Amino acid sequence: MDRKKKSRHRHSTLPGQGHNSRKARLDQEKGSYLKKWTGRLPVALLYPNSYRVGMSNLGFQIVYHLLNEDNRIVCERVFLPDQKASELRSVESSRPLADFPILFCSVSFEHDYVNVAKLLLMAGIEPLAERRSDAISGASPLLVCGGVTAFMNPEPLAAMVDLFVVGEAEPLLPPLVELLCENQNLASRNELLLKLNREKNGYYAPRFYQPEYDANSHFHGYRVEAGLPLRIKKVILETKDRAAHSQLLTPETEFADLYLTELGRGCSRGCRFCTAGFIYRPARLWDKDAVLTSLKQCPDEIRRVGLLGMEMTSEESIESIAEHIGLQGCSLSFSSLRADRISENLLSLLSKSELKSVAIAPDGGSERLRKVINKGLSETDLISAATRLVEAGLFKLKLYLMIGLPTETDRDLHEFIQLVRKILQAIKPFGQQRGRLTQIVVSVNSFAPKPWTPFQYHPFGESERLSDPVSITGTSVVKELKRKITLLKRELSVISNVRMTFDNPEHVLFQSVLARGDRRIGPLLIDMAASGISWKRAMKQQGLNADQFATRQYSENSYLPWRIIDHSISDSYLWKEYCKAFKFEETVACDTDLCRRCGVCND
Repeated sequence: MDRKKKSRHRHSTLPGQGHNSRKARLDQEKGSYLKKWTGRLPVALLYPNSYRVGMSNLGFQIVYHLLNEDNRIVCERVFLPDQKASELRSVESSRPLADFPILFCSVSFEHDYVNVAKLLLMAGIEPLAERRSDAISGASPLLVCGGVTAFMNPEPLAAMVDLFVVGEAEPLLPPLVELLCENQNLASRNELLLKLNREKNGYYAPRFYQPEYDANSHFHGYRVEAGLPLRIKKVILETKDRAAHSQLLTPETEFADLYLTELGRGCSRGCRFCTAGFIYRPARLWDKDAVLTSLKQCPDEIRRVGLLGMEMTSEESIESIAEHIGLQGCSLSFSSLRADRISENLLSLLSKSELKSVAIAPDGGSERLRKVINKGLSETDLISAATRLVEAGLFKLKLYLMIGLPTETDRDLHEFIQLVRKILQAIKPFGQQRGRLTQIVVSVNSFAPKPWTPFQYHPFGESERLSDPVSITGTSVVKELKRKITLLKRELSVISNVRMTFDNPEHVLFQSVLARGDRRIGPLLIDMAASGISWKRAMKQQGLNADQFATRQYSENSYLPWRIIDHSISDSYLWKEYCKAFKFEETVACDTDLCRRCGVCND
């Protein structure tokens, strides 16, 4: 008999230890599906990272729920093993990947790309899509990839993937599932992919789009099979009667015992570095009743609620949601706040929730630099936000800072150091009154230029705007970023109650390669997964270097591999926004009722 687990209990065996670890993991879950296989199409839902990371991903949970709600399908999860394992097996029934003719893979982060190749190789599956047989089977499965990467820049994974789902799962999964279930014999991979790519928006089969390169090995466009669209139009969800929320609960996640609820998708602010602010356009807020309907699904034993998308939500909606959360006896949790959207109602809710730590994001080190990135926050906004949050009872305040932004100089970094001192001075009296000072944690992250943002044209780590197609060396950029980190460490280390964390610029250089890469990246990922070599060595083996992707300057007329996706955002709009950054000009937040600047709402 099929069942969806509605309760969970603790198990003495820890996940990852002993022969009974799979059962222990299932025993801790609430919301997993245990289905019989007879007469159903088997689908494996892959996440290219550990169970703990994958189960913290709300999008992954949504797809798992949508697939298993269809009675014609049995969908089971497969994660990258926590420890070395000889064989990949599903969480639900411990079946090998060879039992699944259909593989769905959710990919959200660039550093998980190599793990996609690892999963395929571990399962004995041919990693290159073009070498799999035309007949779909467990030995030669259909690999379908979704997640943010599918509509940001699918090309680095395109050599391995049969089909990308370009857009959001709710409108795109049902027609795809319908077609798969109608053709359960799965006779021809090519015919199935051609039908989807030709007849419906939101499905991209890379095999029908062959990349071309010029004499300098620069990407120069695609050779498209006759009868297919030149670009793949993204498909999004227009509205919801029930906001997306946690479907699977387990203590073994990044958000243990936390019920996540989505308030909307996208962001109207238009920060020039932020992918989410552009690829999720138009920004959508779910109806207040849709959010409250989802909150009512929160299990009685869960006492914390996490809200996603508070940046755009109106004060009236927050008040209603806060009242509901309070009546349920739950506390509120979230990772960061927009510094200029902290209302009295929100502060009251924070105080009642006894939340002790929260983050605000200046992102740019100076007032001038925040105009460059279109952040829309003044020094006054940041100091005021910090003061009000600490007054509400916070003991730890996290500040996010990016380095390596366009036009950045040491003067911007020194201005940020002074901002930290001013915040400390402003919040000190509250700490003295309660006998405990608030600690400031500065999180320093190297800026990586991302597709579909105005900064997509800009070379990683470079302050100045170069001439297309000029590149600078990745080595010199990394050296400069490390110098800036050292400067910040030296200056902040002498300030009491301030701690600094930072990333590795070398890793972010590779992230930028993956973010702005083309189809030549696929074989590189396979080499890394197969032999465990470094990304630099793999690039050398493939005759590539970081300068071709991460540190190259693009112009308005450059061919960009990610433009295979159609977000309805005009190229001229993104270029104008890029140019405005160098004039320190800001752009007002998007109002979808009135604004027609970028082209998305013109459709």
